[in-house]
Amino acid sequence: MADLKGKIALVTGASRGVGRGVAVGLAHAGASVIATGRSITQNPPGEGIRPITCDHTDDRAVEAVFREISASAGQLDILVNNAWGGYERMVEGGKFTWPAPFWEQPLWRWDAMMSAGVRAAFVASQHAARTMVPARRGLIVNISFWAAQKFMGNTIYGIAKAAMDKMTADMSHELKPHGVTVVSLYPGLVRTELVLAAGCFDLSNSESPEFIGRVIAALAADPKVSSRTGATLVAAAVAQEYGITDIDGKRPRALALGEV
Repeated sequence: MADLKGKIALVTGASRGVGRGVAVGLAHAGASVIATGRSITQNPPGEGIRPITCDHTDDRAVEAVFREISASAGQLDILVNNAWGGYERMVEGGKFTWPAPFWEQPLWRWDAMMSAGVRAAFVASQHAARTMVPARRGLIVNISFWAAQKFMGNTIYGIAKAAMDKMTADMSHELKPHGVTVVSLYPGLVRTELVLAAGCFDLSNSESPEFIGRVIAALAADPKVSSRTGATLVAAAVAQEYGITDIDGKRPRALALGEV
């Protein structure tokens, strides 16, 4: 287990799913974690994690979170951009709209993924950089997915994830001279609440939400992590490099693009 004692981490979109697991994983590694989400105080993630209610489409609310971090901790070492939108209202008018062609997609889904996803990550990264750059250290992780590289049933989703990866690549050029690392990280099939409730997935090569937190903790603790800046990383492949196991002791297999 990585040792992140003395490190301050912020995980956005941590009310449930991957974000919640990342917050737990970082806290288990010793980091002091701030976790944000619109409903996070209704079910706090647990010990070592400070929940703060925040809608990441509200710039003033986001600014208030970073002011609080500055006042209480005076530093920020890790930012995990996990907040995302566009999964709401999958069924409208009795129709499952996710796999519909782009010309039949509801426009609210574009707005949600770009505002609550890509823009939210950009704004949080701006605030984080203003703290990390003067300190000449820090790690920003943008949670992305294979949809950036391969059609996965929804054009808007692919565009948004590709934007996340491009943002990572371009931010790295500006952050690298200041000692700050930024990467995109692809989870595999994660056993989130929604995935488990669906009951239709083959979970034999799946990952717990906490597994992603363990991977990010290992990256944050690696003194050579800057060599990865701007990269798109697959969580299971990174775990194999560091010898990380999931909470059940298993080592999920990293998928190649053709298998996704």
